Amino acid sequence: MYEVVVVGGGIVGAATAHELTSRGLGPVLVLDKEPFVARHQTGHNSGVIHSGIYYEPGSHKAVMCREGAAATKAFAAEHGIPVTECGKLLVATDRRELERLSALEERAKLNSIDAETLDAAELRRREPHVTGLGALFIRETAIVDYTEITAKLVHLVTEAGGEVRTGVTVTGVRETTDAVTLRTDRGGVTARRVVFCAGLQADRMARLCGLAPDVRIVPFRGEYYDIVPHRANLVSTLVYPVPDPDLPFLGVHLTPTLDGGLNVGPSAVLGLSREGYPKGSLDWRDVRDMASFPGMWRVARGNVRVGLREMRNSLWKRGYLKECRKYCPELTLEDLIPREAGIRAQAVMRDGSFVHDFLVRRTDRTLHVLNAPSPAATSALPIAAHVVSLLDGTLG
Repeated sequence: MYEVVVVGGGIVGAATAHELTSRGLGPVLVLDKEPFVARHQTGHNSGVIHSGIYYEPGSHKAVMCREGAAATKAFAAEHGIPVTECGKLLVATDRRELERLSALEERAKLNSIDAETLDAAELRRREPHVTGLGALFIRETAIVDYTEITAKLVHLVTEAGGEVRTGVTVTGVRETTDAVTLRTDRGGVTARRVVFCAGLQADRMARLCGLAPDVRIVPFRGEYYDIVPHRANLVSTLVYPVPDPDLPFLGVHLTPTLDGGLNVGPSAVLGLSREGYPKGSLDWRDVRDMASFPGMWRVARGNVRVGLREMRNSLWKRGYLKECRKYCPELTLEDLIPREAGIRAQAVMRDGSFVHDFLVRRTDRTLHVLNAPSPAATSALPIAAHVVSLLDGTLG
């Protein structure tokens, strides 16, 4: 019997398994249904080590993002994983965004983040190809390859005596007073405790365990473009718009890459398939799940304008370009080369509100990470420590 099984081989699952083995709380087994780890959200994000400026002071996101940024950089340095500390500019392009920028400056102070205010002239001096009325510069924001970090975490788990099995799908869960038995397509597995870090399938795994979570995972497609190589030097820092505080998305931004490239994205288009990355992907089970959930209809009614804009930009490249040209007017249609989309697992409440913070639910012997969107990659190490602390008192 295993002490703990971790279901899900993304960065949060891998970090949880690493935390368990580091504390000697084994034997530990990681299960992932894909042929390799980091297949979904971990392998399809912008690779940003976030500072934590956006998040409500005192929230899990704010605290864990700050801790996670430092922990991620330290982990990368220890294991020779490249990190580029390029910094980030939050650029206001109209008066309303300037007001939001002022609120973010105050939030930066509350979250102990070093944020420098730039006027239009200083913004232009630092980034000649970027235009705005003003900006905040967040010096500590960086970029890293989270797939590489996940691979290293998994390697450390196996070095410490843990097991990692890929290509194994959990199809059923039976919990008793003493153990949890997982039914999989490769046979049964028994453990004293199970942690589910299932991302896009988190709510379904919870229901397998007899939970009736008050949330549903709604997939949002993040569509990206690469900038043509000869234009990759347009900016030297991350360049973000000022986000809408009512939405859990950060807007289309320019991101330098570790190999010297530049990409732009992601958008936030309602997905019709939780794991269908090509444009036009449709999974009828996923559609039925959304259509049968009252919260989804409330989200749709409350965000008609935003939803239509995102759909238009998905279908019409010129509309997507318009979002980028607000702060980088030199970009042209010819500069944008489509690349594979990502899919964000966003938990939505029954009343139609987005879950803005990390969310955990549990039974006696299972623990479920039900909402871990951005900045979960940045925050993975402290999330893992928190999850294991919740389990620690009940482990042998």
